[in-house]
Amino acid sequence: MFGWEFPPYNSGGLGVACLGLTRALARAGSEVIFVLPKSVPLSAEYMQILFADTRSKVTMKNIDTILSPYMTEHSYMYERTRIQDRQYGNNLYEEVLRYAQNAKHIAMEEDYDLIYAHDWLSLLAGIAAHDVSGKPMVAHIHATEYDRCGGDNVNPVIAAIEQRGLEAADRIVAVSNYTKEIIVQKYGIDADKIDVVHNGIDAEDFPDATAHTQQLQKLKARGTKIVLFVGRLTVQKGLEYFITAAKKVLEYKENVVFVIAGSGDMQQQVIAQAAALGIADKVLFMGFVRGKELQEAYKMADLYVMPSVSEPFGLTTLESMLHGTPVLVSRQSGVAEVATNTLKVDFWDTEEMANKILAVISYDALQYTLATEGAREVERLNWAAAARKCLYVFKQLPS
Repeated sequence: MFGWEFPPYNSGGLGVACLGLTRALARAGSEVIFVLPKSVPLSAEYMQILFADTRSKVTMKNIDTILSPYMTEHSYMYERTRIQDRQYGNNLYEEVLRYAQNAKHIAMEEDYDLIYAHDWLSLLAGIAAHDVSGKPMVAHIHATEYDRCGGDNVNPVIAAIEQRGLEAADRIVAVSNYTKEIIVQKYGIDADKIDVVHNGIDAEDFPDATAHTQQLQKLKARGTKIVLFVGRLTVQKGLEYFITAAKKVLEYKENVVFVIAGSGDMQQQVIAQAAALGIADKVLFMGFVRGKELQEAYKMADLYVMPSVSEPFGLTTLESMLHGTPVLVSRQSGVAEVATNTLKVDFWDTEEMANKILAVISYDALQYTLATEGAREVERLNWAAAARKCLYVFKQLPS
């Protein structure tokens, strides 16, 4: 299995998904060799705790690189200037090719039955392994270039890599029907080649999900309503629509704070938008958070909003539901297909988004119902179910 990140060395949901899936596959009896492109200090003891069942069936192999899952050409060049080692490529695409070359050598040395590649940065590595071994290949698509750019202004090089990987794969796993439809329409892939496996969540990864914090109690005592966003600050995530809706909410209810947890290239734009609308004092930027700090953010929120323009799935929705937080999600998301105890809205309809935010923070009965029913529903949306579907996919592969 070729991927790009693994907790705690992750920048987003891709690593979280890889953790949940590999652990569930191991518990179901599969042996996984997970290949990382970046050398990180993951000890064997840590791997056993996070990635292995009692028989230690998941092992790790690391390839040293400076890549991260959401790296742009600009950020790649910036990181490259900070190091002296000239082994790295002159640009991001040379680095992707270098990873594929290393993957080819690993594929010739290891013993395995199938090849599994996550998203575009790993697809060429999967193809390289496929070419030298002849073993069947599965491409797991968590997001396409059409999602990342928020429309049709795609990077042609990345789209070409996705096209090549999708065509080379024997089977494709898409994280939602929404993503499957993009693959069919934009890349011309036969729908019968694609299996939908929705992401999951495991409560064991959030041991403090039901605990109350002193900070939460203080906020509630003051009567402040908290509306939360968690994610990368990029065009894909719909932050500009979230801020526009926030302005409309604050026209009717003043004791509300909109908390943004995450980082990205749109941060300055979002800050400027909040200032221009005169609500800068009502928008709090937490930066990138993880672990207990993120759990605390979920627990203090009266509502979680995911206003994505194009969201293949949306793991943060399940995390919110697990913490008993009501959820409002974009209809342009994969999670909207499986999470029924949530409110839904088109990302562009800021009037309706504001109306639903106001409804949740104004009516305790609605907030309570969404919280309790959502927490109950998320119990069945686990990684074990996703692993079972993946194992079914494997059975369809050529021998």
